[in-house]
Amino acid sequence: MGERPAAKRANAAKGSGSSAAGAGAPAAKGAREESRTALVRRARRINRELAELYPYAHPELDFENPFQLLVATVLSAQTTDLRVNQTTPALFAAYPTPEDMAAADPETLEQIIRPTGFFRAKARSLIGLSTALRDRFGGEVPRRVEDMVTLPGVGRKTANVVLGNAYGVPGVTVDTHFGRLVRRWRWTDATEPEKIEAEVCALFPKSEWTMLSHRVIFHGRRVCHSRRPACGACAIAPLCPSFGEGETDPEKAKKLLKYELAGKPGQRLKPPPDFPGPAAPPLGDV
Repeated sequence: MGERPAAKRANAAKGSGSSAAGAGAPAAKGAREESRTALVRRARRINRELAELYPYAHPELDFENPFQLLVATVLSAQTTDLRVNQTTPALFAAYPTPEDMAAADPETLEQIIRPTGFFRAKARSLIGLSTALRDRFGGEVPRRVEDMVTLPGVGRKTANVVLGNAYGVPGVTVDTHFGRLVRRWRWTDATEPEKIEAEVCALFPKSEWTMLSHRVIFHGRRVCHSRRPACGACAIAPLCPSFGEGETDPEKAKKLLKYELAGKPGQRLKPPPDFPGPAAPPLGDV
């Protein structure tokens, strides 16, 4: 895949591994505390850089309607989106509507979703939320956070995923990747998801919230990993206060990249048309 503008700027700024440390120096000890205005400007510039790096950023769960996205998001807890995408074709073939899933035999449902882990608890949530959709919402996924979080197994993260991507209602999705990166970038020092959501939302116009979430999560999965972030291959290294926590040598860092940035499939079996890599394999073809 060709080098994108943001990556070119980062490589020019970094040069060698040693010069990159200067690029990531905003948070060095003894540096003047960043003003609120400077923080907002830096955060928005990071968002613009990520938009250039990932113009194809999207939800990494396969879905065709709000109900499918809701179910897939519930299943994604404690597993990968890829494993969910490999599991849901059989699930939605068996239970295409909330009414069908509400009437599911628990043991049969458990066997279908077993590959996603914690299948008994997840089966209870799926039957419970499907029953609630059938009995309280006319078989439709509600369009308000306040209603969504009343469904079994649904919290604010799941609600924001569904509302933002199925209904176009802006929201910030705080998963483990998002929380890790925004703390590394010092947009917030909060650890509670709701506080992170509120503090990050305050940095950006509402219209950016949903796509910002995709871009940050994409970057966390592909570059800014939990244990060994690929600092030397990071397009936003000059803007990152935490530069140097990971591998700074550009060639070594490139080997840490994942998914399409490393020439490998993403997590969707049915990726959007502009996705720059191959589709992931179905379950059993891994």
